[in-house]
Amino acid sequence: MQDGGHENVPSRQRRRFPGISSRAYEHPADRSALVALRKLTGFDTVFKALSGLLPERSLRLLFLSDSVRVSDAQFAHLNTMLRDACYILDLEKVPPMYVNMDPNPNAMCIGLDEPIIVVTTGLVELLDEEEMRAVVGHEVGHALSGHSVYRTILLFLTNLALKVAWIPLGNMAIMAIVTALREWFRKSELSADRAGLLVGQDLKASMRGLMKIAGGNHLHEMNVDAFLEQAKEYEAGGDLRDSVLKILNMLPRTHPFTTVRAAELKKWAETRDYQRIMDGHYPRRDEDRDTSVSDSFRQSASSYADDMRSSKDPLMKLVNDIAGGAGDLGGKLRGKFTGQGGQGGQDSSGPTEDK
Repeated sequence: MQDGGHENVPSRQRRRFPGISSRAYEHPADRSALVALRKLTGFDTVFKALSGLLPERSLRLLFLSDSVRVSDAQFAHLNTMLRDACYILDLEKVPPMYVNMDPNPNAMCIGLDEPIIVVTTGLVELLDEEEMRAVVGHEVGHALSGHSVYRTILLFLTNLALKVAWIPLGNMAIMAIVTALREWFRKSELSADRAGLLVGQDLKASMRGLMKIAGGNHLHEMNVDAFLEQAKEYEAGGDLRDSVLKILNMLPRTHPFTTVRAAELKKWAETRDYQRIMDGHYPRRDEDRDTSVSDSFRQSASSYADDMRSSKDPLMKLVNDIAGGAGDLGGKLRGKFTGQGGQGGQDSSGPTEDK
């Protein structure tokens, strides 16, 4: 994918991952859902039939006619990043990329037949080169994982739900699917963040980019450690009422909260899994057909269980207490909802759990 016209492409100083499978960086919950979908008999046929209902051709024409297509002649630096990301992740066909006039920083990868990457002017103007490289790698990761298909369907169903909102049962059925897709897509964003790190290979740049998305172009006023501390405070703070509010705040979102994304990415970058990939030991694409659905689901269940055990969220801690046979359920519930630990208002077990 490299040629003589790109002698200074930074991929020459970055590790490349020939034949890498998206399973190498996918979040366990994301991976199990994708493996299950890909194994379903007739899955491809269903989606090809559905593609006739989706406005994909219209979207392609819209971006072609009303956005700027990235190339050697237009936004050349983005084109170099795109080719570089595809080279590093060994994506054979470089997807078209467009820059769309929108002050809100955003990027997406959509399309059923072939993925399209779209970035907004707000994002291009906000991020520096290395931060933008991580974002481009993030979107190429979506393309390699096949996320663009489900993202397109999510957009379609969300719009459809708005149109049939006046039909109670119809809207409820569609929103149930949308809610499930959003939960999957939030996990897929964690996967794509990992892909962005594999492309950029600069954790600090990835952290800076997420901070800017949260707080704007004021790096001199921000601090990575303090930003990550917010994620800890968000997870552990409050009582059960706050836990419920967190869930309600999250339901309409397709992306995890930015501080949470930063904390999750830093945690993954410190794992042995990440280091093994960087050392050249990773699942290969030609092994994907042999992937076990049951193994993927077990890994997903194990990941959720680990997250629950290590979570500082009051609701998750209560669930763990109940699962562990903790006594006086009524007292614990009263304490969690009022923000006071102990049983019946007495602190008989040392410090409260909500710290």
